[in-house]
Formats: sequence, C-alpha cells, structure tokens
Amino acid sequence: MTMKKPTRWLATLALAATALGAAAQGKDSAVLAMVLEPTPGLDPTMAPAAAIGEVVHYNVLEGLTKINVNGSVTPLLAESWTMDPDGKSYTFKLKKGVKFSDGEAFDSGDVKFSFERAKAETSTNKAKGAVFNNISRIETPDASTVILVLDKADGNFLFRLGENTAVILDPKTAATTATQPVGTGPYTLAEWKKGNSITLAKWDGFRDAKNVKLRRVTFRFINDPAARVAALLAGDIDAVPRLDAPQALKQLQADKRFTVVVGSTAGKGIMSINNKKKPFDDVRVRRALMHAIDRKAFIDGVLEGLGQPIGSHMAPTDGGYVDLTGMYPHDPEKAKALLKEAGVTTPLNVTLTLPPPQYARKGGEVIAAQLAKVGVIAKIENVEWAQWLSGPFKGNFDLTVINHVEPLDFMQYANTGYYWGYDSKAFRDLTAKYAAESNPKERLKLFADIQKMIATDSVNAFIFNPSAVAVSKKGLKGLWGSSPIFANDLAAMAWQ
Repeated sequence: MTMKKPTRWLATLALAATALGAAAQGKDSAVLAMVLEPTPGLDPTMAPAAAIGEVVHYNVLEGLTKINVNGSVTPLLAESWTMDPDGKSYTFKLKKGVKFSDGEAFDSGDVKFSFERAKAETSTNKAKGAVFNNISRIETPDASTVILVLDKADGNFLFRLGENTAVILDPKTAATTATQPVGTGPYTLAEWKKGNSITLAKWDGFRDAKNVKLRRVTFRFINDPAARVAALLAGDIDAVPRLDAPQALKQLQADKRFTVVVGSTAGKGIMSINNKKKPFDDVRVRRALMHAIDRKAFIDGVLEGLGQPIGSHMAPTDGGYVDLTGMYPHDPEKAKALLKEAGVTTPLNVTLTLPPPQYARKGGEVIAAQLAKVGVIAKIENVEWAQWLSGPFKGNFDLTVINHVEPLDFMQYANTGYYWGYDSKAFRDLTAKYAAESNPKERLKLFADIQKMIATDSVNAFIFNPSAVAVSKKGLKGLWGSSPIFANDLAAMAWQ
C-alpha cells in the first residue's frame, strides 16, 4: 500500500521527527518496530513463528553457537568444540560461570535437558525432525562438557545449533518460557502489552553486562507497512529492522535523519501448494501454477525490485545454490496446456489464503490476477497470523503465500507431515545420502540434486528471495543489515 501525504503534513512530520530523534540520541533505550506479534508465546522451541526469535533470540535465550550477521558461526554458550573425523560426534566445552537470569547456574545438564526435550515425542520444535532426531546420544562427562553423537553426519550442524530452535533452557523454568522466558542472555522480559509491544530490560547479572549499552528496548507491533514508515518519520520509533514497505525506500534513503542498509536474507518467498489435495496432487497442475506466475512482475510490483527470483527452495546466499528459475519460465499457454493435459476443467476455483505481511497480501493479489489468466480463479482469504498457523500450517488450505525465512530448511521436504504434504521416498533417500556423505565435492553435487528434485516435482511455486532493508535513526549503531536468520542482536546496539 502506497501512502500519499500532503507536503505540509510531511513537513510537520519532519520537524517532529527531528526533535524526537535528537531527544533519543544519547539515551540508553530504543524502540524497534516489528510486523507481527510473537504467537502464541515467546518459546521458539515450541512454535514456528519467526517473530518469536526476533524478540528473544540472543537477547533473552541463547544457544551453544551464534550465527552472525554475515552468516558465520561462532561460540556462544560453548567456549569451543571439536568434531570427530567422521562428522558424527561433537565435543563442546561450555563457558564457565554462566547463569540464568533467575540465578540458576548453567551447565551441561541444561544442554542435555533442552535437546532431549526437543527430541521428545510430545515436542513441537520445528527442528525436531531435521536436527534433534538426528542426535542419537548426549553425554555429559562433567558440568562443562557435552558430547553430541549424531546418527548421520550433518555439515550444517553447528549452524543449526545457532538457530532459535536450539536455545538452552533451565529445567526449572522451561515450562513457562512462552510467557516468562528465563535465559542466559543479556536481557529479561520487562513487560508484554498484548497487541501493542514487548519491552526487554538489561539484566545486570549478565556475564558481559558492561558491554551492553541499551538498558531498555521496546518492540512495537505495527502490522501496516505505511503506518510503520509514518511512525519512523514521526520519531515514534527508532528503527525498523526489516522494512517491508519497499515503496518508501527512496524517500528514506534521501532523508538525512536515517541510515538505510540493503542486505541479503535466507528467505524463500513461495506460493505453497497443498500436495495432498486434488487436483494439486498431480505434478502437472503444480507445474502449470509455476508457469502461470511471472516472478519478475511480482518482484517489481510487490517488492519494488528488492529481491531475486528463485526456482527451488534455496536462497542465492546458500553455498551450493543452483539457479533453476529457467525450469519454469512465465508461460501462460504452457500452463493452460498442462492443466488440460491433467484433465482439469477450467475455470478451476481455489482459495488463496494470505497472512498479514505485505508480500503476501499485496503479492497474493498479483498472483491471483496471474492465475486468472490461465483459468485458475483464486478466491482471496486474508487471515491473521494465528489463523494461518492453525489453518494452512496444519495442512488446511489450497494455496498460500509465505516467506520461509529459516536458512537451509530444505529438509522439511523430507518431512511427510509438513504442511504442504509432499511425500517422496526418492527425495527422502536423496537427503539421507546427502546427510551421510562427508566428501565436500560429493556433498555439493548431492545438494544440487536436492534442489533439482524439489523443482522437478514442483512441490511449491518458488517466486522470490527478498532483500533485507534495515532503517534506523542516525546514531543508532549495530542494527543488522542482513538477515541470515530473523534475530535482533540488541547487545550489539548502541547510540553514538
């Protein structure tokens, strides 16, 4: 949605923002804007919403490793580690003297508890199948040593341990993490105004508290992209870590009060297809949908060009990425022919379910118009995030538009219970072979084969990899310019 404002109103906003911006400089607090409120709570090990990690990951809750803004992996709660030559056993030496914010000491038993909890039959951890079920044994020879033994070698294991699904919880408080998260990070939950904001407060007992400059950080939930930009211009907020109002980019870049950084993400923007539902269980129908979509028109019209087309469930930033966009060029006539070949009578009426983000709401309208040209009539159903999680994410949908932000999450295609319902033994065998392979060259070849199989089976319609746009008031340093994962490292932020 483009927001048009009268010149006088813009001038008033500019004056107000200048005054408020000056007042914020030098303070020890900051206000950040988010698109979505974390749902249903603040435990990233129990629910899949990326918004949870945006608030608590690295701030309240920490894992053994840390994924940095450039995608590199460094120690966090682990001080160091060694890996056996076969890639199946990792020995972690833990940092000593670390405490949880309630005063409980952190040790190897907490790691064992957290990972066994993630593996448990009742676990709803979204990385359960891809990461934790692959841990066959957890040994704790002493309080500061953890040995993790894997069934199959995983070249991405250390990266996985830096994701929010692998944060370490204390057994005494784990059950209430969703509402009262207790972790080893530099902040604690100070206040949650449902529907409005979450405020974190600096924890003075943090092991490196002297280097944490912001004492209070508030995350405000502002769903509407135009409203977020207006709040930024008015000085009501200090930063938007992930701007999803691309039409405002040039205006903000030209405004000397702001720093704008355009970076990369691991996101895969797709139109998910319910592979278990007729007629989408026919690969020809799924391929027809892919041919019906004009990726360039989507990226230009919805993202203002701030993105790259993709042809499988990988991002161009992934090592070993293969550009497969040429497999399904925009070709409405080919789409019509495939639908006819599959015996589909047009018009085919379907439901396109759209969550709140602009790429989905605005993008869904673009997709619906493109599908209509090949005889697929998409009835748009706008839902809130909680409804999306209880509907499409549970497998109750025809088509939906979603940006999968988790890096290297291609293993979900080996999960037959995942919401899009893809069930391919050939793919599961391929990923098992990939996981067991230790030769780097062979792994690269298998990784390319994985991408090609997902694209060949046209499991979903792969559309865009969005750019990251971070906007902050001048003087606020440390905001991530890229998003290898959805996190906000508040301890790295400060006013200068």
